[in-house]
Formats: sequence, C-alpha cells, structure tokens
Amino acid sequence: MAENKNETKITMLTIKEAAALVNGMTEYRVRQMCINDQIPHIMAGRKYLINKDIFLNYLRGKTS
Repeated sequence: MAENKNETKITMLTIKEAAALVNGMTEYRVRQMCINDQIPHIMAGRKYLINKDIFLNYLRGKTS
C-alpha cells in the first residue's frame, strides 16, 4: 500500500465552529451567509459544512 505524503486534509467547520473563529460573528450571520450563497458550503443532512480555508479567505477579501 503506497502512502501519499502530499495529501492534505480539508478542514470543514460547522456553523458554530465558523462563528467561533471570528470575534463578533454570530451563528445566525454565518447561517445567513450560507443560505444566501455568500460563502461556499455543502450540506451534510441538515448541517451546513464550510471549508475553513475558503471561509477565512472570504473574510479577508480574497475571492480566488
């Protein structure tokens, strides 16, 4: 079995975890950002999952 040492894990956040990363950010606001497609997300059942790197880059104003 070959190991891929270049493989990186993607960190996904729940709404609660995403809100906790930013002072002053509420869970309600993060949820609204998902509902309005302001930030990329996936649905896992009824939960929103947000890519941590993309979320932080969005907040920093980086679009790519």
